[in-house]
Amino acid sequence: MKVQDLVTLVPWTFVAQILNLFLQAFLIKKFLFKPINEVLNKRREAADAQIREAQTARQEADAIKSEYEQNMAAAREQANEIVARAQKTASDQSDEILAKAGEEARAIRAKAQADIEQERKNAVSEMKNEISSVAMDIAGKVIEREISPEDHRKLIEEFIENVGEAS
Repeated sequence: MKVQDLVTLVPWTFVAQILNLFLQAFLIKKFLFKPINEVLNKRREAADAQIREAQTARQEADAIKSEYEQNMAAAREQANEIVARAQKTASDQSDEILAKAGEEARAIRAKAQADIEQERKNAVSEMKNEISSVAMDIAGKVIEREISPEDHRKLIEEFIENVGEAS
């Protein structure tokens, strides 16, 4: 073996190796890269589909969250309205109770004043009667004679008038 034979280039072998290389590249591309690219494309499409589903789910979750927040805001507003109505009702009832109590107090005071006035009149009348009988007894003793019923009546009326003016 010569050194030169190892390094030399045989054109037909070179062409055959180049053709072999292109044939292997074609076969690898057709039978290896194409299925691998299809698998990769399927995985890419699956990943894209999952991303789209996740985005759709997120949009739905955002919509649900927004609706929930609106419902909560409406519930708070409703609760505030209920509390405000309850406070207004309590205030109105309080005012009404105070007004009724004031009216009852005025009525009781008016009745008490009317009763006092009636008692005063009764006391004055009773006092007049008592004083008139005492005055008649005194007058009868002073005069020591009998007074006619007409004189008796006149004396009582004069005495009542004097007592009425004094009170």
